[in-house]
Amino acid sequence: MRFIADLHIHSHFSRATSKNLNLEHLYRWAQLKGVQVVGTGDIAHPGWLEEMKSKLEPAEEGLFRLKKEYVHAIQEEVFKACQGTVRFMLAGEISNIYKKNDKVRKIHNVVFMPSFEAVEKFQARLEKIGNIRSDGRPILGLDARDLLEIILETDPQAYLIPAHIWTPWFSLLGSKSGFDSVEECFEDLTPHIFALETGLSSDPPMNWRLSALDRYTLVSNSDAHSPQKLAREANVFNTELSYPAIFKALKTGDPVKFLGTIEFFPEEGKYHYDGHRKCGICWSPKTTLQNRGICPECGKPVTVGVMHRVETLADREEGKKPERWHPFRSLIPLPEVIAEALGMSEGSRRVQEMFEMLLNQLGSELEILQDIPLEEIRQKAGSLIAEGIRRMRCGEVFVKAGFDGEYGVVRIFEEHEREGFTTQLGFFTEEMPSSALQSLTNILPITPVPSSEYPYRATMPLLHELVNGTVVRDKDPKPEKESVANPSASGSSILSKLNEQQIEAVRYMDSSLIIVAGPGTGKTRTLTHRIAYLIHEKGVLPENILALTFTNKAASEMQERLVQLLDHRLCQEVMVKTFHALAAWILREEYEALKLPANFIICNEQDRHLILKNIRPDLSEAQIKSYLEAISKAKSYGWETREKVTFLQKIETELPDFKQIFDAFNKSLTRYGLLDFDDLILSVIQLFNQNKKILEKYQKRFCWIFVDEYQDINLAQYQLLKLLVTPETNLCVIGDPDQAIYGFRGASREFFLRFHEDFPDAKKFQLTRNYRSTNMIVEASSQVITKGRESQRLNLWSEVVSNTKLEIYFAPTEKAEAEYVVHQIERLIGGTSYFSLDSGRAENDPLVSGISFADIAILFRISALARPLEEALQRAGIPYQMVGETPLFQRKELRPVMSFLRFLHNPNSDYYLIQLLSSVANISSQVLAEFSTQAGENKSTLLEFLNEKLKQKELKVAGQEFFAQIMQMLQDLVHEIGNHKIIDLIELFYDKFYRESTEVKSKPVQTLKNLARTFATNLSGFLEHTALQTGADDYDPRADHVSLMTLHACKGLEFPIVFIIGCEEKLIPYERAGQVSNPEEERRLFYVGMTRAQHKLILTHTKTRFLFGQRLLSKPSRFLNDIE
Repeated sequence: MRFIADLHIHSHFSRATSKNLNLEHLYRWAQLKGVQVVGTGDIAHPGWLEEMKSKLEPAEEGLFRLKKEYVHAIQEEVFKACQGTVRFMLAGEISNIYKKNDKVRKIHNVVFMPSFEAVEKFQARLEKIGNIRSDGRPILGLDARDLLEIILETDPQAYLIPAHIWTPWFSLLGSKSGFDSVEECFEDLTPHIFALETGLSSDPPMNWRLSALDRYTLVSNSDAHSPQKLAREANVFNTELSYPAIFKALKTGDPVKFLGTIEFFPEEGKYHYDGHRKCGICWSPKTTLQNRGICPECGKPVTVGVMHRVETLADREEGKKPERWHPFRSLIPLPEVIAEALGMSEGSRRVQEMFEMLLNQLGSELEILQDIPLEEIRQKAGSLIAEGIRRMRCGEVFVKAGFDGEYGVVRIFEEHEREGFTTQLGFFTEEMPSSALQSLTNILPITPVPSSEYPYRATMPLLHELVNGTVVRDKDPKPEKESVANPSASGSSILSKLNEQQIEAVRYMDSSLIIVAGPGTGKTRTLTHRIAYLIHEKGVLPENILALTFTNKAASEMQERLVQLLDHRLCQEVMVKTFHALAAWILREEYEALKLPANFIICNEQDRHLILKNIRPDLSEAQIKSYLEAISKAKSYGWETREKVTFLQKIETELPDFKQIFDAFNKSLTRYGLLDFDDLILSVIQLFNQNKKILEKYQKRFCWIFVDEYQDINLAQYQLLKLLVTPETNLCVIGDPDQAIYGFRGASREFFLRFHEDFPDAKKFQLTRNYRSTNMIVEASSQVITKGRESQRLNLWSEVVSNTKLEIYFAPTEKAEAEYVVHQIERLIGGTSYFSLDSGRAENDPLVSGISFADIAILFRISALARPLEEALQRAGIPYQMVGETPLFQRKELRPVMSFLRFLHNPNSDYYLIQLLSSVANISSQVLAEFSTQAGENKSTLLEFLNEKLKQKELKVAGQEFFAQIMQMLQDLVHEIGNHKIIDLIELFYDKFYRESTEVKSKPVQTLKNLARTFATNLSGFLEHTALQTGADDYDPRADHVSLMTLHACKGLEFPIVFIIGCEEKLIPYERAGQVSNPEEERRLFYVGMTRAQHKLILTHTKTRFLFGQRLLSKPSRFLNDIE
């Protein structure tokens, strides 16, 4: 029996998939497409398993059919010409992310099971490893080899096929996170791998280039995220319709049983060529090599695509076939053929009507595309559609390769070619060649019309050329862009990618300098090129350079940029840190001078909250928050300054007993061997003022100091900087006073504005060309900021031209606002097809084509606005990440394990032992605090005190035996802590205290474990890293998720598409408890949000909004009126 199988799809339980991905719709679309065997997808998800068990019943061995009651409900929606047999195979994709051979691996694998019993057994194993309930395709921190072992142990007929093996990010041979061979991945279990899925970005000839793959059967599947995408790739069998027969054909590769594959045009795949989608760079492998793999726009490595990866691993000439190979055919979906022939969008009513008419009168889509004679198609659809199908069958198409996540485009016709045809049904205006009327009833092999008859302008070789090995590559491809300076570059080449304003700033050496740089003007680029210029051209030693930032993200980005400009060793010698990270580093070096414990710990916000609560149990949560904010602000005023004295006098009128509480709080920190975030800088200032010899050591080392985002500096940071800078220091600061948004926590743009008073000889430069945003966004945001009385009025400009206008949307309620945003996201994500873009301004603009979820950000003034958005996104199945809230390592579920690790790092600190024992043992923190006081009176630690009490049998607690075991375990660990890997300590903790808890499998715990592995036994570094993290650092640019964040958290980021919701009075500018925040700072904050947008900016406001328990009438923000 000849049949077609599509074995790798998803269900509605997978993120970013259609709600219609259920068994009924799969049954319907399988018939419309012409598929007889469909993989169920997502067999690892318990919810999908229950749904399958309720709707499917056994059919042929190992296959299932839809139950009759569900068939009756859907079968009338299937045209009679398409109706046929449909069977389901239990299959699903697993995402494996793990570290192997010192490299992070991200591999997707498709798993197949012969029975529901096997699936249940498989899920039971997986649930012990990771979270399999939040996504149909679970992400497991499990070696792919170990996954295969679990599969083999589950059932003798359970199998694994590596998925889309060439995709850069998530595949077996992917350039970003894959392996160089199947054996490297699966090791001793490699013989159990018998088939490989080529994926949308590769076809069989590309895989034939590697002789190491000759023994594997190449399969193709759709990886469909909606029923309509079924069979865009599929497999053709000629065997018994059963699970064992299908896999016997794949294992043996018998050409009589396995007839080959139906392929997507590989150039259409999202990762066929190399490039940067956001930078508009698309390169062939040779061009990438000529440019040394570096994007000329952003200076980062381009995403290496499938063709490049194939070229890298290939050991066989292009066009050569292995001894064992299977035929294939590349097809274009019928709606796309119709759409191009009619000159309409794929989603138009006319195209859909034609598509349905052809299915109704001729048969399934695959039959029409492959088997039905062209004359029959012409009679029903007209000459142009028939000609389009003929050309597709012969591989006579024009292709533009996909790259870096953007689908490629395949075209059949030039616009002028339509003039010779009519699309009226059943008529010709001219005779087609007789060759076009041949009936191509056999699926394979392809017999093309001679290519000399068609003057193609394809950017990639024709598919029939690839099959026959007649392709001729460009012998001397020209690079689209010049490369960025390489590690051995001269000064002139380092400057070659800078504009005149940037070059002036980079080359200036006569004195300190201040650079006023608007948003998107290349601040980081200028700073990093200046650092590279100093080292390459001026001979400055890298260890004499200090670059200071305000966020961990900015520091990481600066280091990444330097890697592209400098030798790796030199990069490591340049110190790039945040102000707080620099202070922590200095304190670790000089702790003895301040009489700090060597293993002092940086406490987090939860610790500060608990310490204050212990000092004043009578304070409410709101009062504690106010006192902690005031404590932090007091410390931001530096060491022994007039401003600090003034603040302390003023705050006493607002917060009674503040001075007393402030002193008690600091004494508690000292007692527990803790420093809070603000103490770091303050302690270094104190150190430098008290020890001039230590200060001189750092002054001599850091002769060249850079400060990014100088407008965000506070008085304490200013004091530290002034201490480090001497008359011999060259100081370079860069920033934009119009983006100063942190005044509420002590930052002051006045330090930027008075820079020339502090450094009279300094030179001022300006950067005014915006490379990020379109001219319309630059103009609109400039209108907002220049209306402010404190604006610097930089004359910003952009050459990025777009027909996409800024949009302001008015919604009746916050729920309607959220639904509008979700609808716009769905429209943007679905607005691109292979031939054309759907109608609408956004979709017609090439700047917003190929959008992914990761390209979209939704911004708001306060986090309380996010709830309706989250609900709407969840209903739509749109994946999102919430950024800027509680940092990951401060979340409630991680507090016990973090207390455990912090205690082991500093066992002399009773604080974390109290937190640990109160969470895992049946004893209250109040009782433990009393014991701690008694221990202090006896000059011992709490650990020593409790162990002695247990030894003397003077301590009685509930669960006495378990408590004694805990104390003995802690005592043992303290004495041998340096011998343990952090990951082992974490595993020990959860095995001891949370073995049966679902928290062990939560994403935060898995993230913690993954980070721990990178620090090995360096517990001090691990704890410092987690302590210095902020909520904004949780943003993951690699996640294909929409980003939700506050306007403050979005600083330093950029997105092609930005929504700013809640553009209303009392929100923007924000009014708290009847008091309006600094209106000029609020204006700057709105400006920062607007300038995050690269290509499209949408501002929304509502008539009414439910917020803080009441329905409020809203007015549009005053800032909207400034936009002309």
